[in-house]
Amino acid sequence: MAKKYDTGLVLSGGGARGFAHLGVLQALLDHDIRPAVISGVSAGAIVGAFYADGYSPQEIMDMFVEKKLFSLVRFTVPRSGFLKLSGLQELLHSSLRARTFEELKIPLWITISNLNKAQVEYVTSGPLADVVIASASIPVLFEPHRIGKYQYCDGGVFDVLPVVPIRRECEKIIGVNVNPRWEEKNISGVIKMAEWSFYLRILASVHANMRQCDIRIDPKKLKGFGIFEMSKAREMFDIGYEEATRVLNIRLPKIS
Repeated sequence: MAKKYDTGLVLSGGGARGFAHLGVLQALLDHDIRPAVISGVSAGAIVGAFYADGYSPQEIMDMFVEKKLFSLVRFTVPRSGFLKLSGLQELLHSSLRARTFEELKIPLWITISNLNKAQVEYVTSGPLADVVIASASIPVLFEPHRIGKYQYCDGGVFDVLPVVPIRRECEKIIGVNVNPRWEEKNISGVIKMAEWSFYLRILASVHANMRQCDIRIDPKKLKGFGIFEMSKAREMFDIGYEEATRVLNIRLPKIS
């Protein structure tokens, strides 16, 4: 039976390394590839939401560089997290044209973790901004985000490369992982320890999920880039673009 979509795109979490997703999207456009459906988590959810809303990769890049993402992350008194994403929430409400998933130009799935039920949820309908915030709320580092009566955090706790919600509906899947394995020599401080611990959890699942993708884009040059290194946004964009271009030039002739 014919699948519902031709090409699906899956975008991993990865903090600031998500700028590489924008480079990948630009490379896809340059190869005349426009995903019919997107599945994203955390940084991939943020990028996916703006792209599905009709923004170009460069417009998204300029928006986040101009807004200086550090100003979107605010310190708070430690209760359930050290940081708060209220600034990012304001940006989503002011810049996203779509208020609901149904209003997006491209169907979008976002992965979130329900802390109360201890389970993953894949969301593709209803109000949009709150789900994006929940998906990007890395546990311990960020406060959980409340939606209704439940508290939610980063979907990467369960699924950092959410192929599951769209695999059966797509002829082919392009998976983008911005979490390469590397050796970290300096693990000191509470925030760094929390960041690195979450990174280790990510590594446990991402490679198995990548094997479910038909085209795999996994930029190794992102090694060593931390989740808060916003100042290197354009460098990461270029790394994503370069790796996606390399992979597409090899893979596309084989699957066409």
